[in-house]
Amino acid sequence: MKRLKSILLAAAFAWPLAGAAMADEESFKAHTFSLSNGMQVVVIPDHRAPVVTHQVWFKTGSADDPRDAGGIAHFFEHLMFRGTPKVPDQKFDAILSRNGGDNNANTSYDRTVYYERIASDRLALAMELDSDRMENLIISDQTVPSERNVILEERNQRTDNNPDAKFWEQMYSALYLAHPYGIPVIGWRSEIEGLTLEEAQAFYKANYGPNNAILVVAGDVTVAEVKKLAEKYYGPMKPRELAKRVRPQEPPPIAARRVAMKDPQVGVPTFARLYLAPSYTSAKDGEAYALTVMSYILGGTGDSSRLGLALAKRDKIVSSVQSWYDGDGIDDRMVGVYAQPSDGKTLADVETAVDGEIAKFIAEGPTEEELARAKTVLLANAIYAKDNAEGLANYYGEGLTYGLTVEDLEAWPDRINAVTADQVKAVAAKYLKPERSVTGTLEPDGKGGDAPPATPPTEGTP
Repeated sequence: MKRLKSILLAAAFAWPLAGAAMADEESFKAHTFSLSNGMQVVVIPDHRAPVVTHQVWFKTGSADDPRDAGGIAHFFEHLMFRGTPKVPDQKFDAILSRNGGDNNANTSYDRTVYYERIASDRLALAMELDSDRMENLIISDQTVPSERNVILEERNQRTDNNPDAKFWEQMYSALYLAHPYGIPVIGWRSEIEGLTLEEAQAFYKANYGPNNAILVVAGDVTVAEVKKLAEKYYGPMKPRELAKRVRPQEPPPIAARRVAMKDPQVGVPTFARLYLAPSYTSAKDGEAYALTVMSYILGGTGDSSRLGLALAKRDKIVSSVQSWYDGDGIDDRMVGVYAQPSDGKTLADVETAVDGEIAKFIAEGPTEEELARAKTVLLANAIYAKDNAEGLANYYGEGLTYGLTVEDLEAWPDRINAVTADQVKAVAAKYLKPERSVTGTLEPDGKGGDAPPATPPTEGTP
């Protein structure tokens, strides 16, 4: 089962404790400063192994795509590997590999990140390579058509031939009437086919300046060392005139929506529900922390959750059930629920049972035991997920690109611990409303195929 967003977000905002007692005072702490060109730098020393994770996070993603160039953010991520005058096409990977490093990138709705993992004594190489393509990328009539075909094939494999992916794509599109979160990160096929050289060049110029980037370095380094290297490789870059982040905002939801999909490849029927809810960035009055705890109590532990105990173990209506909170984003995101029926039960049975348990949860709220257990597990999962340099870099980079501050990230444990049963009950009543929801069913068409059950998608697109 794919990792759930509630746990992901928890992992993004708690302090790593494992091994900290043996580390020096500087280790595991985020130190931040800015270069004169506006680039923010975050350094997280972790001296347990002689390796380093080097990441450059750009504050642009698919939700910032121009309306006539959907998919350009993800498309451009691919182009960033196509070479510069100094490092010709396809040589970037080879140089890192010869030096024992590896690298990748991914695009999401609100950010794009490029990262390398390499021995700490070769950090300068990673900075030299990334700063070079950030300023000197070659975008040509040759690279654009070939990379566009790569992305079309990626869409074929990941989405168009996958009923699970198509189902969630339709669910997101139904949840967002106006906001670009309803458009897939990779883009619609018709838009990908029309992406041009001129659009790629304009996107590069408008988004890939140092004043739109966050450099995160975690591992066996010191702050002084990173500052010296960052000023050498990124410091000379001039800030750019950036594209303004102008997004259509979602209107207040007033009607429940439904998605019904059948596919011959589907083997297991699926019920799904998405509720529009604020993100960690857009939420007010601590609601995001209450939503994190609420979704975990409701279905975050599967069969041992509130929904699991009632519908899987007691009533035997579902074979599996889960809920999650996706608070990753600048604008409003979602709470989700999905389940598969037990043998002899229908999707209508599942929907009725889920609705009944949610109504009961709204009326009663959580018990003190459920609240305490959720907090303990969320914080423990966060510690385990971040017990490495890459996890440390990811949680700071992700949160900062969404507009949160270092102080927000470091305060996560205290804010989770401060959540009360009344707050959990209040956000459940406020956001788990039919008019804020999209309900979906995915069923076999005919006898059904052997595709695995639909599970919530991860956000980033490689």
